[in-house]
Amino acid sequence: MPESPYTVSDVMTHTTVAIGSEAPFKEIVELLDQWKVSALPVLAGEGRVVGVVSEADLLAKEEYRDAADGDPTVPAKAGAVSAGELMSTPAITVQAKASLAEAARIMARRHLKRLPVVDAVGILQGVVSRSDLLKVFLRDDGDIAQEIRRDVLGQLPVTTPLTVEVAEGVVTLGGSLPDRSLVPVVARAVRAVEGVVGIRLGLTHR
Repeated sequence: MPESPYTVSDVMTHTTVAIGSEAPFKEIVELLDQWKVSALPVLAGEGRVVGVVSEADLLAKEEYRDAADGDPTVPAKAGAVSAGELMSTPAITVQAKASLAEAARIMARRHLKRLPVVDAVGILQGVVSRSDLLKVFLRDDGDIAQEIRRDVLGQLPVTTPLTVEVAEGVVTLGGSLPDRSLVPVVARAVRAVEGVVGIRLGLTHR
């Protein structure tokens, strides 16, 4: 895997399925089942994402199956028969160049399991899921340690190199820093390295 900083394009699924706004209800259900996904992007024109149809959008039809005709509490989606009528719009998307942290924040705040990934003009590039974002924690401990030594500790104004050990993604730092104010700076920089699960600080300062 590439070294951090990771972007969504590093972990997303590039081969994905999408539908047009005229796709019928039954076809949508069949595609969700076939591809084992919970939502499908809806495209227009040259591939611009205009909406998303999720399992939740489809369930309205079953939820209100027994409702009386003309019941004002029944949502329009209960009678929808095509993707254009079912989709949530505007689509919540993320750009391929966005950081994994940004994608994670969008998913958490919007309670989403997956996001369509688009380019600068909204053309579909792929899909990123929660499980995709967790791939960074599969990084080898040795690779994480090497990156910390080179890109974090290697930039510090110290005469005696700090020690770094990584086990199961947990980083242990040791050594002496010339200034106490550097401790939180180092901790934050190490925490930002993709794949780091936790930090244990054994740092002293003069």
